[in-house]
Parts: sequence; C-alpha cells; structure tokens
Amino acid sequence: MADNPIPPALLTIAGSDSSGGAGIQADLKTFTAFGCYGMSVITALTAQNTTGVQGVHPSPPEFVEKQLVSVLSDIEVHAIKTGMLFDANNTRTVARTLKSHYANARSVPPLVVDPVCVSKSGHTLLAPDAVQVLIDELCPLATLITPNKREAELILSEKNIPITINTLEDLLNASEKLRGLGPKAVLLKGGHAKYTLADVDKIVAAQPEVSVVREELLLDNMEILQVHERDLSTWPLVVDVLREESGVTLFVSPRIDSSSTHGTGCTLSAAIASLLGKGNTLVEATRQATSFTHIGIETAFPVGQGHGPLNHLHSILPRIVPPPTASNPHPFTRLLIQSSAKKWKAYVEHDFVVQLGKGILPRECFIHFIKQDYLYLKYYARAYGLLAAKSSTYSAIQAATQSILSIVTEVTSHKGVCAQWGISDAELAATPESPATMAYGGYIIDTGLQGDSAKLTMALAACLLGYGEVGLWLKREAAKPNSWVKLEGNIYRKWIEDYSGPDYQAGVKRGLKTIESLATADPPTTLRYGEWCAIWDQCTGLEKNFWDMALNLS
Repeated sequence: MADNPIPPALLTIAGSDSSGGAGIQADLKTFTAFGCYGMSVITALTAQNTTGVQGVHPSPPEFVEKQLVSVLSDIEVHAIKTGMLFDANNTRTVARTLKSHYANARSVPPLVVDPVCVSKSGHTLLAPDAVQVLIDELCPLATLITPNKREAELILSEKNIPITINTLEDLLNASEKLRGLGPKAVLLKGGHAKYTLADVDKIVAAQPEVSVVREELLLDNMEILQVHERDLSTWPLVVDVLREESGVTLFVSPRIDSSSTHGTGCTLSAAIASLLGKGNTLVEATRQATSFTHIGIETAFPVGQGHGPLNHLHSILPRIVPPPTASNPHPFTRLLIQSSAKKWKAYVEHDFVVQLGKGILPRECFIHFIKQDYLYLKYYARAYGLLAAKSSTYSAIQAATQSILSIVTEVTSHKGVCAQWGISDAELAATPESPATMAYGGYIIDTGLQGDSAKLTMALAACLLGYGEVGLWLKREAAKPNSWVKLEGNIYRKWIEDYSGPDYQAGVKRGLKTIESLATADPPTTLRYGEWCAIWDQCTGLEKNFWDMALNLS
C-alpha cells in the first residue's frame, strides 16, 4: 500500500464554467494534477467563454445542500475549496451544512475560501447581500481566504473598513484587517499591481520578521545564471501576502505579460487546497501552488478569443524538473545548485577564493593548487573524451570536443603561470598527485566508465560551472565600492579575469545548454534525479576538498 497511496479526496464547492478554464473545471483539473481525487458541489451553471459571462443559472440552495450532504455522508474529505457561491442563500447553506456535519470548527478539514465576487470580464458572481454572510458565517471556518485586490476592498468595506490597495504596504495592512474577520490565515493576491525588488526590500528592511519566498527569481550564488538570463531584478513583480498567526510571508515572482489568465484565482486556491489535503503547511502549500500557477500561465496554449485559460496539464506527467521558460531558462541547474546549496556556497566562497580575491593567498598555496590542477585536468580532459565517445549526435560530440580544447588552453595557461614563477615543465610533470587530486580524478573517470553519459555529464558540471561562478562572484564583488576584492596589484588578477572572462564563460554557456537539454529531452524519474543530484553533490564536495588541499599544502 505504501507504494500506491490512496489519493486524498478533495471537494470543490463552486460554479461551473462552460468553457472549462475556471470554476469547478479548473479546480478538478488542478486536483488531478496534484494527484488528488476531486469531487464537486455545483452552486451555479454559467454560460461563459474566454470573452465573458453571458448568463448564470444558480442551483437552488436545497439542491446545493443535497449535493453537499451526499458527498460528506459517504466520503472522507481531506480538504475543501469554495469558489463562486452566487448568493446569500447558497453561501448560508454551505456554511450551515458544514457546521452541521462537523462537530466543531476545528474538525472541519482544511477549508480554502476563494471569495469569488466578480469575473475577470466584470460580471458579478456574488450578490451584494452574500458578502456579509460569507464574512460572518464562512470566514470563521476557513483555514485560508484568498481574495484579490477588488475582493479584499469589497469585503473590508462591508465591515466599514474603507481601504484602497495600491502599495505593498497597503497589501500588508489589508491582510491584517482581513485576518481580523475570522479566518486562520489570509493570502492577499497582489497580481493587480506591479511591484519591484526595491519595494520588497523596503518592506523587509522595515519589518525584518517578514519572510520572503522568491523561488521564481535567482537566489544567492547563481551568478552564472544571472549573466546568461534576463535581469529579473528589473522586471515588474507579482507579490502575494500570506498572513498567518505566526507571521507574514511574501511570495515574489516575475510578472508575466499574458492573456492566458482565465481561472488563475481558481487554480491557485485549488492547488493550495490540494497541498493542504496532502498534509503540507500553509507556507509550503502556497509556495508550490504559486509556482504551479506561474508555470501554468507561462506554458499556456491559445484557447478562445479573449482571456484564455492556464495550462493545467503542464505537470500531469510527473516532472521533477520543470520545463525551461522565459523567466527560468535553466530550471535544472537551479535545482542542482539548490540541492547542495550549503556545500556549493562553501565551494564558491571558500577561504582559498577569498584570499585569492584579496591578493593575500600565500604563493606556495597557489603554486600547489596550480600544480595539482594541472594534473587533475588530465583526468578532466579524458573524461570529456569518454563523453564524446558516448555521445550519439554530432552536436554532442562537438560540445565535448570543444570542452577538451578549452581544457588544453587552460593547461597551457597553467604552464605559463608556472614558468613565470620558475617552475619548469619537467618539474610540473614530475609533481606527485595529492590524495585530493586522485580522489576527484578517479571519481569522474569511474563515473564515466559506468556507462551512463548523463551521470558523466553531472560529474563534469560542478567543475565547469563552479569555476565560472567563482570568477563571476569575484568580479561582482570587485565592482562594489570599497570592495574587499583587490584587483590592482593582485598577482592573481589574471586568474580572476580568465574565469570571469568571455572565453571561459562561453564554455559555461555550452555547459548550461548541455545540462538543460539533458533534463528536457529525457525528464528524469525520481530515482534518476536523485542519482544526478548525488553525483553533483559529491563533485561539489570534491571541489571544496581541492581548495582545502591547496590551503593545507596536503
């Protein structure tokens, strides 16, 4: 049974969208995408398409109750999501039936209330007298409510709390007032406005207790991605505010210029309900749901002549690595770096690198490093030779061959540095290999001999990308005012400029393309992805050990 767990059963109480992009149709697709069993109580039928709502036919409250009792009396529900409730009678019926079935508010499964009031085209979907019922009777049962700007302003105005939401500060203020109406938590969606990283930084500076999740943006130690992607720091952002009793979390993602946004709110709330039904925390559920919805918009296909729907199918086949998109063209590399974030940081920002940047690295440490790197690069070039032999296309063979030629150029540079410091070719060739060199070189050759070109690609990536990251990190730090990196008079300046320069970074770009193509052409299973991450982690650690070896002269 552990290998085939029973999917959690989720219930959506909402209206039907005849065009399939929003309402119960969007909810059920989303439930399925997250591996949940979906059920529905239909509060109203709508005649609508991507251009607007042409008509609404509500379900009688007695029939809404009958549907709800029918489901609850037979099936254990793990989470509930409400959407369009249409009027006061239906809203009151839903709240009353839930209270009647469950002993108390605490026994109600996770309840996500999406207070759908107005369609994207401007059609009223909740009668004015129903707003007060929603506030007084449904919100106190809710685990989470998910209003947008207009819905938040409408709800608060019903309680004589007039507010206009424009700034990020307004969002935080409104979320606090909304939570005061009874729900355990509020996710106030900020998709109506365009914010910037400066706005987010301002909030965090003023309120350090506020957490920020910016998974769709570049994180620390991703310089190699920054130089090869659009600068998202200048993009307009969408910021959603999650306010719980325990604190506030901002979910930050790039704003997408798309007309495929029909059903976005339904999809987001249904995704959160799915993840809560599977036992996730609110923060984790919101994180995953936000990412799911973001990718759904970016990968949407054209439907209709107006605001088309999201792509609810982008993850219907389990994809551990999401497909490349305009805002994230290197998803696999990001995941690799994140999977070993601490070890990667220790490698990139190692004390050897810091001393080298300051120009205070002892000469004997650098010479020891250059000698051992010279020996290691022979393993590295041979490993790329193995990769070329295992490649099945000319383009892959060409990429591996170009890497070998780049390594030969790097070796020539090493010999030139050694010659400047009085080390002859004969002395260089006679240098005994350190344990760190043998361990690393032996590991990548062994990985190559195991017969899997994908694993070998992973083994080679940490060195290629890591040195590119180190070079760019030092270059960025050097450009800051009063920087600790000293280029003038630094005897290691050429080393820094070589690895941050265009020739080496061109190799990094080829490496990124190879890695991402690998994951796109043959999406890994959970087991295979774990193997790839383990190899990346092992090689990242071996790279760090190489710096240790140089500092310790071991």
